[in-house]
Amino acid sequence: MTASRVMVSVIPIVGIVMGSVVIFFYLLWTHREKMLLIERGLYHEHPLDWAMFSLLVGILLTTLGVVLSLVFFLVVGFGLALLGGLIPLSLGVGFLVFFAAWARRRPEA
Repeated sequence: MTASRVMVSVIPIVGIVMGSVVIFFYLLWTHREKMLLIERGLYHEHPLDWAMFSLLVGILLTTLGVVLSLVFFLVVGFGLALLGGLIPLSLGVGFLVFFAAWARRRPEA
């Protein structure tokens, strides 16, 4: 094996390992921070607004899915590559349907 092939093989492995280490320490330190805040009585939970989350993710995924579907259709035509756009499109539509059902069920505030 040449040195360039070894480098090409090692770089992704090192990147994945370093990324995993960063994520591990981020999770560890945020856990310790929350535990310390709980011990001191200063921790306040921030609730997630599921309606706004599903609306945002639904719009983003639907737009991404439409663009990817259009590009894959124009480049490849009908084929398995088209799934790369149809999957985010269907997920985005699902989130938007969830948002509509949530908004209908939720009383006006």
